[in-house]
Amino acid sequence: MLWSFIIGLIAGFVANAAVKGGGYGLIANLIVGLVGALLGSWIAQMFSHDGLGVWGIVLSSAIGAVVLLILVAIVAKRTNNG
Repeated sequence: MLWSFIIGLIAGFVANAAVKGGGYGLIANLIVGLVGALLGSWIAQMFSHDGLGVWGIVLSSAIGAVVLLILVAIVAKRTNNG
């Protein structure tokens, strides 16, 4: 769980740097990255029968964070464009 937290914060920080003012801000991106990492880790653990190990948790957390950040950006873009 600690790895998910750390990866989520890193993913949120990277997303904030990538959007350069076009996102919701640093705090919101950190929160979205964190939630995505926790969801990714949780979903991966549901489908794993013999455990993921540290690197599996790190990888699933990173994927979950990036996917959720992309989805939030897509939804935000659609709602801003009408």
